[in-house]
Amino acid sequence: MKHYAGLDVSLKETSICIVNEAGSICREMKVPSHPEDLVRALQDPAWRLVRIGLEAGPLSQWLFSGLAPAGLPVVCIETRHTKAFLKAQVNKTDRNDARGIAQMMRVNLFRPVHIKTLTSQHRRALLMARKLLQEKAVAIENDIRGLLRNFGLKVGMTGAVGFDVRIRELVDGRPELADITASLLAARQMLREELSRLHRKVLEITREDGVCRRLMTIPGVGPVVALAFTSTIDVPARFRKSKAVGPVLGLTPVLKESGESKRVGQVSLCGDGMMRGLLYEAAQVLLTRVKKWSWLKAWAMNVAKRRGIRKAIVALARRLAVLMHRIWSDGTEFRWTKDPRVQPSL
Repeated sequence: MKHYAGLDVSLKETSICIVNEAGSICREMKVPSHPEDLVRALQDPAWRLVRIGLEAGPLSQWLFSGLAPAGLPVVCIETRHTKAFLKAQVNKTDRNDARGIAQMMRVNLFRPVHIKTLTSQHRRALLMARKLLQEKAVAIENDIRGLLRNFGLKVGMTGAVGFDVRIRELVDGRPELADITASLLAARQMLREELSRLHRKVLEITREDGVCRRLMTIPGVGPVVALAFTSTIDVPARFRKSKAVGPVLGLTPVLKESGESKRVGQVSLCGDGMMRGLLYEAAQVLLTRVKKWSWLKAWAMNVAKRRGIRKAIVALARRLAVLMHRIWSDGTEFRWTKDPRVQPSL
């Protein structure tokens, strides 16, 4: 008889439910959330496991990497679908969630999630650490601005390089404020130095990666955007069409239709938030800062004339994602004109 298992993972323990093909519960237990303990519990010869459901979460990649090499038919499933399925239960407990996931495996009502390679996970961790340091440094700078504003000291427009000098000029002659801002500036300086170190690592990786170099031929796409895109998509072949990348990154409008009403809303904002934000910034740079014209910028300008600049930036971000996937899949580079016979003037 075939069996199906559902795993509800928490930080310390994982609830396991095993059901047969008729839907009857065969075994329920809790084991520590560690791959070795899960393998030991699921490799019982009494079970003929066909599918093992594992909801996507913080520990899913680590647990999947330990269960799959052991020969277990583990499947990482999409979180939103799992939440919608389990919402029908009256009481939400780890035990009931494991039962629900097991039933999802039995009736084949789930959407699998791609598990990224180890290289993409390392690059993703690098980008997340870089973003964290950048946000903390900017937060300290904003706090310093707000602190000094209470005393009538206005920092004004200044870059990251001249920020330290500007603050020391303002607090000169005020020992109490100078002592406070000195500590904040020291913390900011340390964050900026570590941010520069991680950014240099990003530049080194993109310099040696042929895919990133091809993606950076697109105007507005820099090393951070290229590396984030490759680490997010991981394997381009998992998308049959390049147009499918936009919805996965949450850059397509949501359609709400019921009876005679049909409303097209804003973009879904599902998927990777960091990648979506980077694409939006790249589109904004292409529209406002890149002086050299291309067919891509001309297309976005036409959209801006008809629909407005904000919608044009979102549409351009979506098209950038589609274009980057196509360049990655075809092994080509960006063409500044649609006619390959016409070479752009330098």
